[in-house]
Amino acid sequence: MRVDKYLWCVRKFKTRGLSSEAIKKERVTINDEIVKSSRLIKIKDQVEIHKEGIKFRYLVLDIPKSRLGAKLVDDFVRDITSQEQIEKAEFISMMKNFNRKRGEGRPTKKERRDLDRFSEGNLDDED
Repeated sequence: MRVDKYLWCVRKFKTRGLSSEAIKKERVTINDEIVKSSRLIKIKDQVEIHKEGIKFRYLVLDIPKSRLGAKLVDDFVRDITSQEQIEKAEFISMMKNFNRKRGEGRPTKKERRDLDRFSEGNLDDED
């Protein structure tokens, strides 16, 4: 089975196009070698995927015939990512949620005017 199809089948990418794109950008290696989408994957290959600054490593246990259900993925691929990379991924996901609460983005036009008036000391011009 082709590498791009395999990564899509074992649910490491949402679409086959995304897996092909990652391979083209040299973010996927097999046994520490940069590969093309057409390379055939074999049992006991070690696949490394670079996503969002984290290096995920997987061991190929078997080749599926088609896309798998989420519960069956563990029969075909084993996660051998280092503990350091897993902690890094957890830290990054915590920082995404920590920086800003939902809905607390840029001020609205009215809030911006109020802030400008406050900083200038003109609090008498209330709407």
